[in-house]
Amino acid sequence: MEYPLGVLMRRSVRIWLAAALVIPAAACGSGSSEGAGGKDKVTAGVIAIVDTAPIHLGKAKGFFDKQNIELAITPVQGGAAGISGAVGGQFQFAFGNVTSLLTAKEQGLPIKVVANGVSSTGEEGKDFSAVLVKEDSPIKTAKDLAGKKVSVNQLKNIGDTTIRASVRKAGGDPSQVTFVELPFPDAPAALQAGRVDAIWVVEPFVSQAISQGARPVAWNYADAAPNLTVATYFTTTKTDPDLVKRFTAAMNESLRYADAHPDEARDILKSYTKIDPAVIAKIVLPKWTTDINRESIQAIADAALGDGVLKQKADLGTLLP
Repeated sequence: MEYPLGVLMRRSVRIWLAAALVIPAAACGSGSSEGAGGKDKVTAGVIAIVDTAPIHLGKAKGFFDKQNIELAITPVQGGAAGISGAVGGQFQFAFGNVTSLLTAKEQGLPIKVVANGVSSTGEEGKDFSAVLVKEDSPIKTAKDLAGKKVSVNQLKNIGDTTIRASVRKAGGDPSQVTFVELPFPDAPAALQAGRVDAIWVVEPFVSQAISQGARPVAWNYADAAPNLTVATYFTTTKTDPDLVKRFTAAMNESLRYADAHPDEARDILKSYTKIDPAVIAKIVLPKWTTDINRESIQAIADAALGDGVLKQKADLGTLLP
């Protein structure tokens, strides 16, 4: 399980301050070293989930090589770990959900978004994120989640913010939902055992839970904002601008390719996840657009502020390109 985001953020601030004192400016500035053929060696901290298929596919297709980048992908446990690794100099680029990045920015970490990561399909019933209950549960809609225990993979993050949006949209009281922290892989079993009333999961766990008899009562990403930008790729403000430009170009080509070639995106999942191939064939894929939906991120920021996840109004201009 991930450490709470606040703990990791405080640790990240200490790491960043220490790095600023002891690491030479040149090492921090470019964030890369020379690899084979004179290419820039770049490490990206990326969660091994469906959402990140494009960067793996782009590496396989040579899109990063074309930008003179020798890319190494290091798996991380979550967005908070990616942020810690980026500000500490372990990665030049990383992947994280927008709530984690908004929280990090509020805490003064020097991060900057460089490319879109993954977006909701915006379609209820056909999205890669859902809130599910047992088949015989009295919960019929998101409104009924008020007064119930709902699992999220990390407290005070994009899960509870978007679930509250679903409850609010359905006419319920979002302040009455109790959230329980539970890793996605453990959630379906916890639901069946009755340890929680509902679970929030993303693919492939949505398909897994439904195959075990669970049923969706909310599509929280689709409810929170139209075509929600869920996560992005980011770097620190010290990374060389030319490297950022080339990484962004490679990442955008990767996103376009993955979105246009869903069969290849599914196939690449077999190379870096442990998802059963039979499940891979059935899961709902997210949208991989190059457009960062600023309005949707603003909606998440406003909701997070209202819910107390953020302490002050977010300045998206300092975070987004």
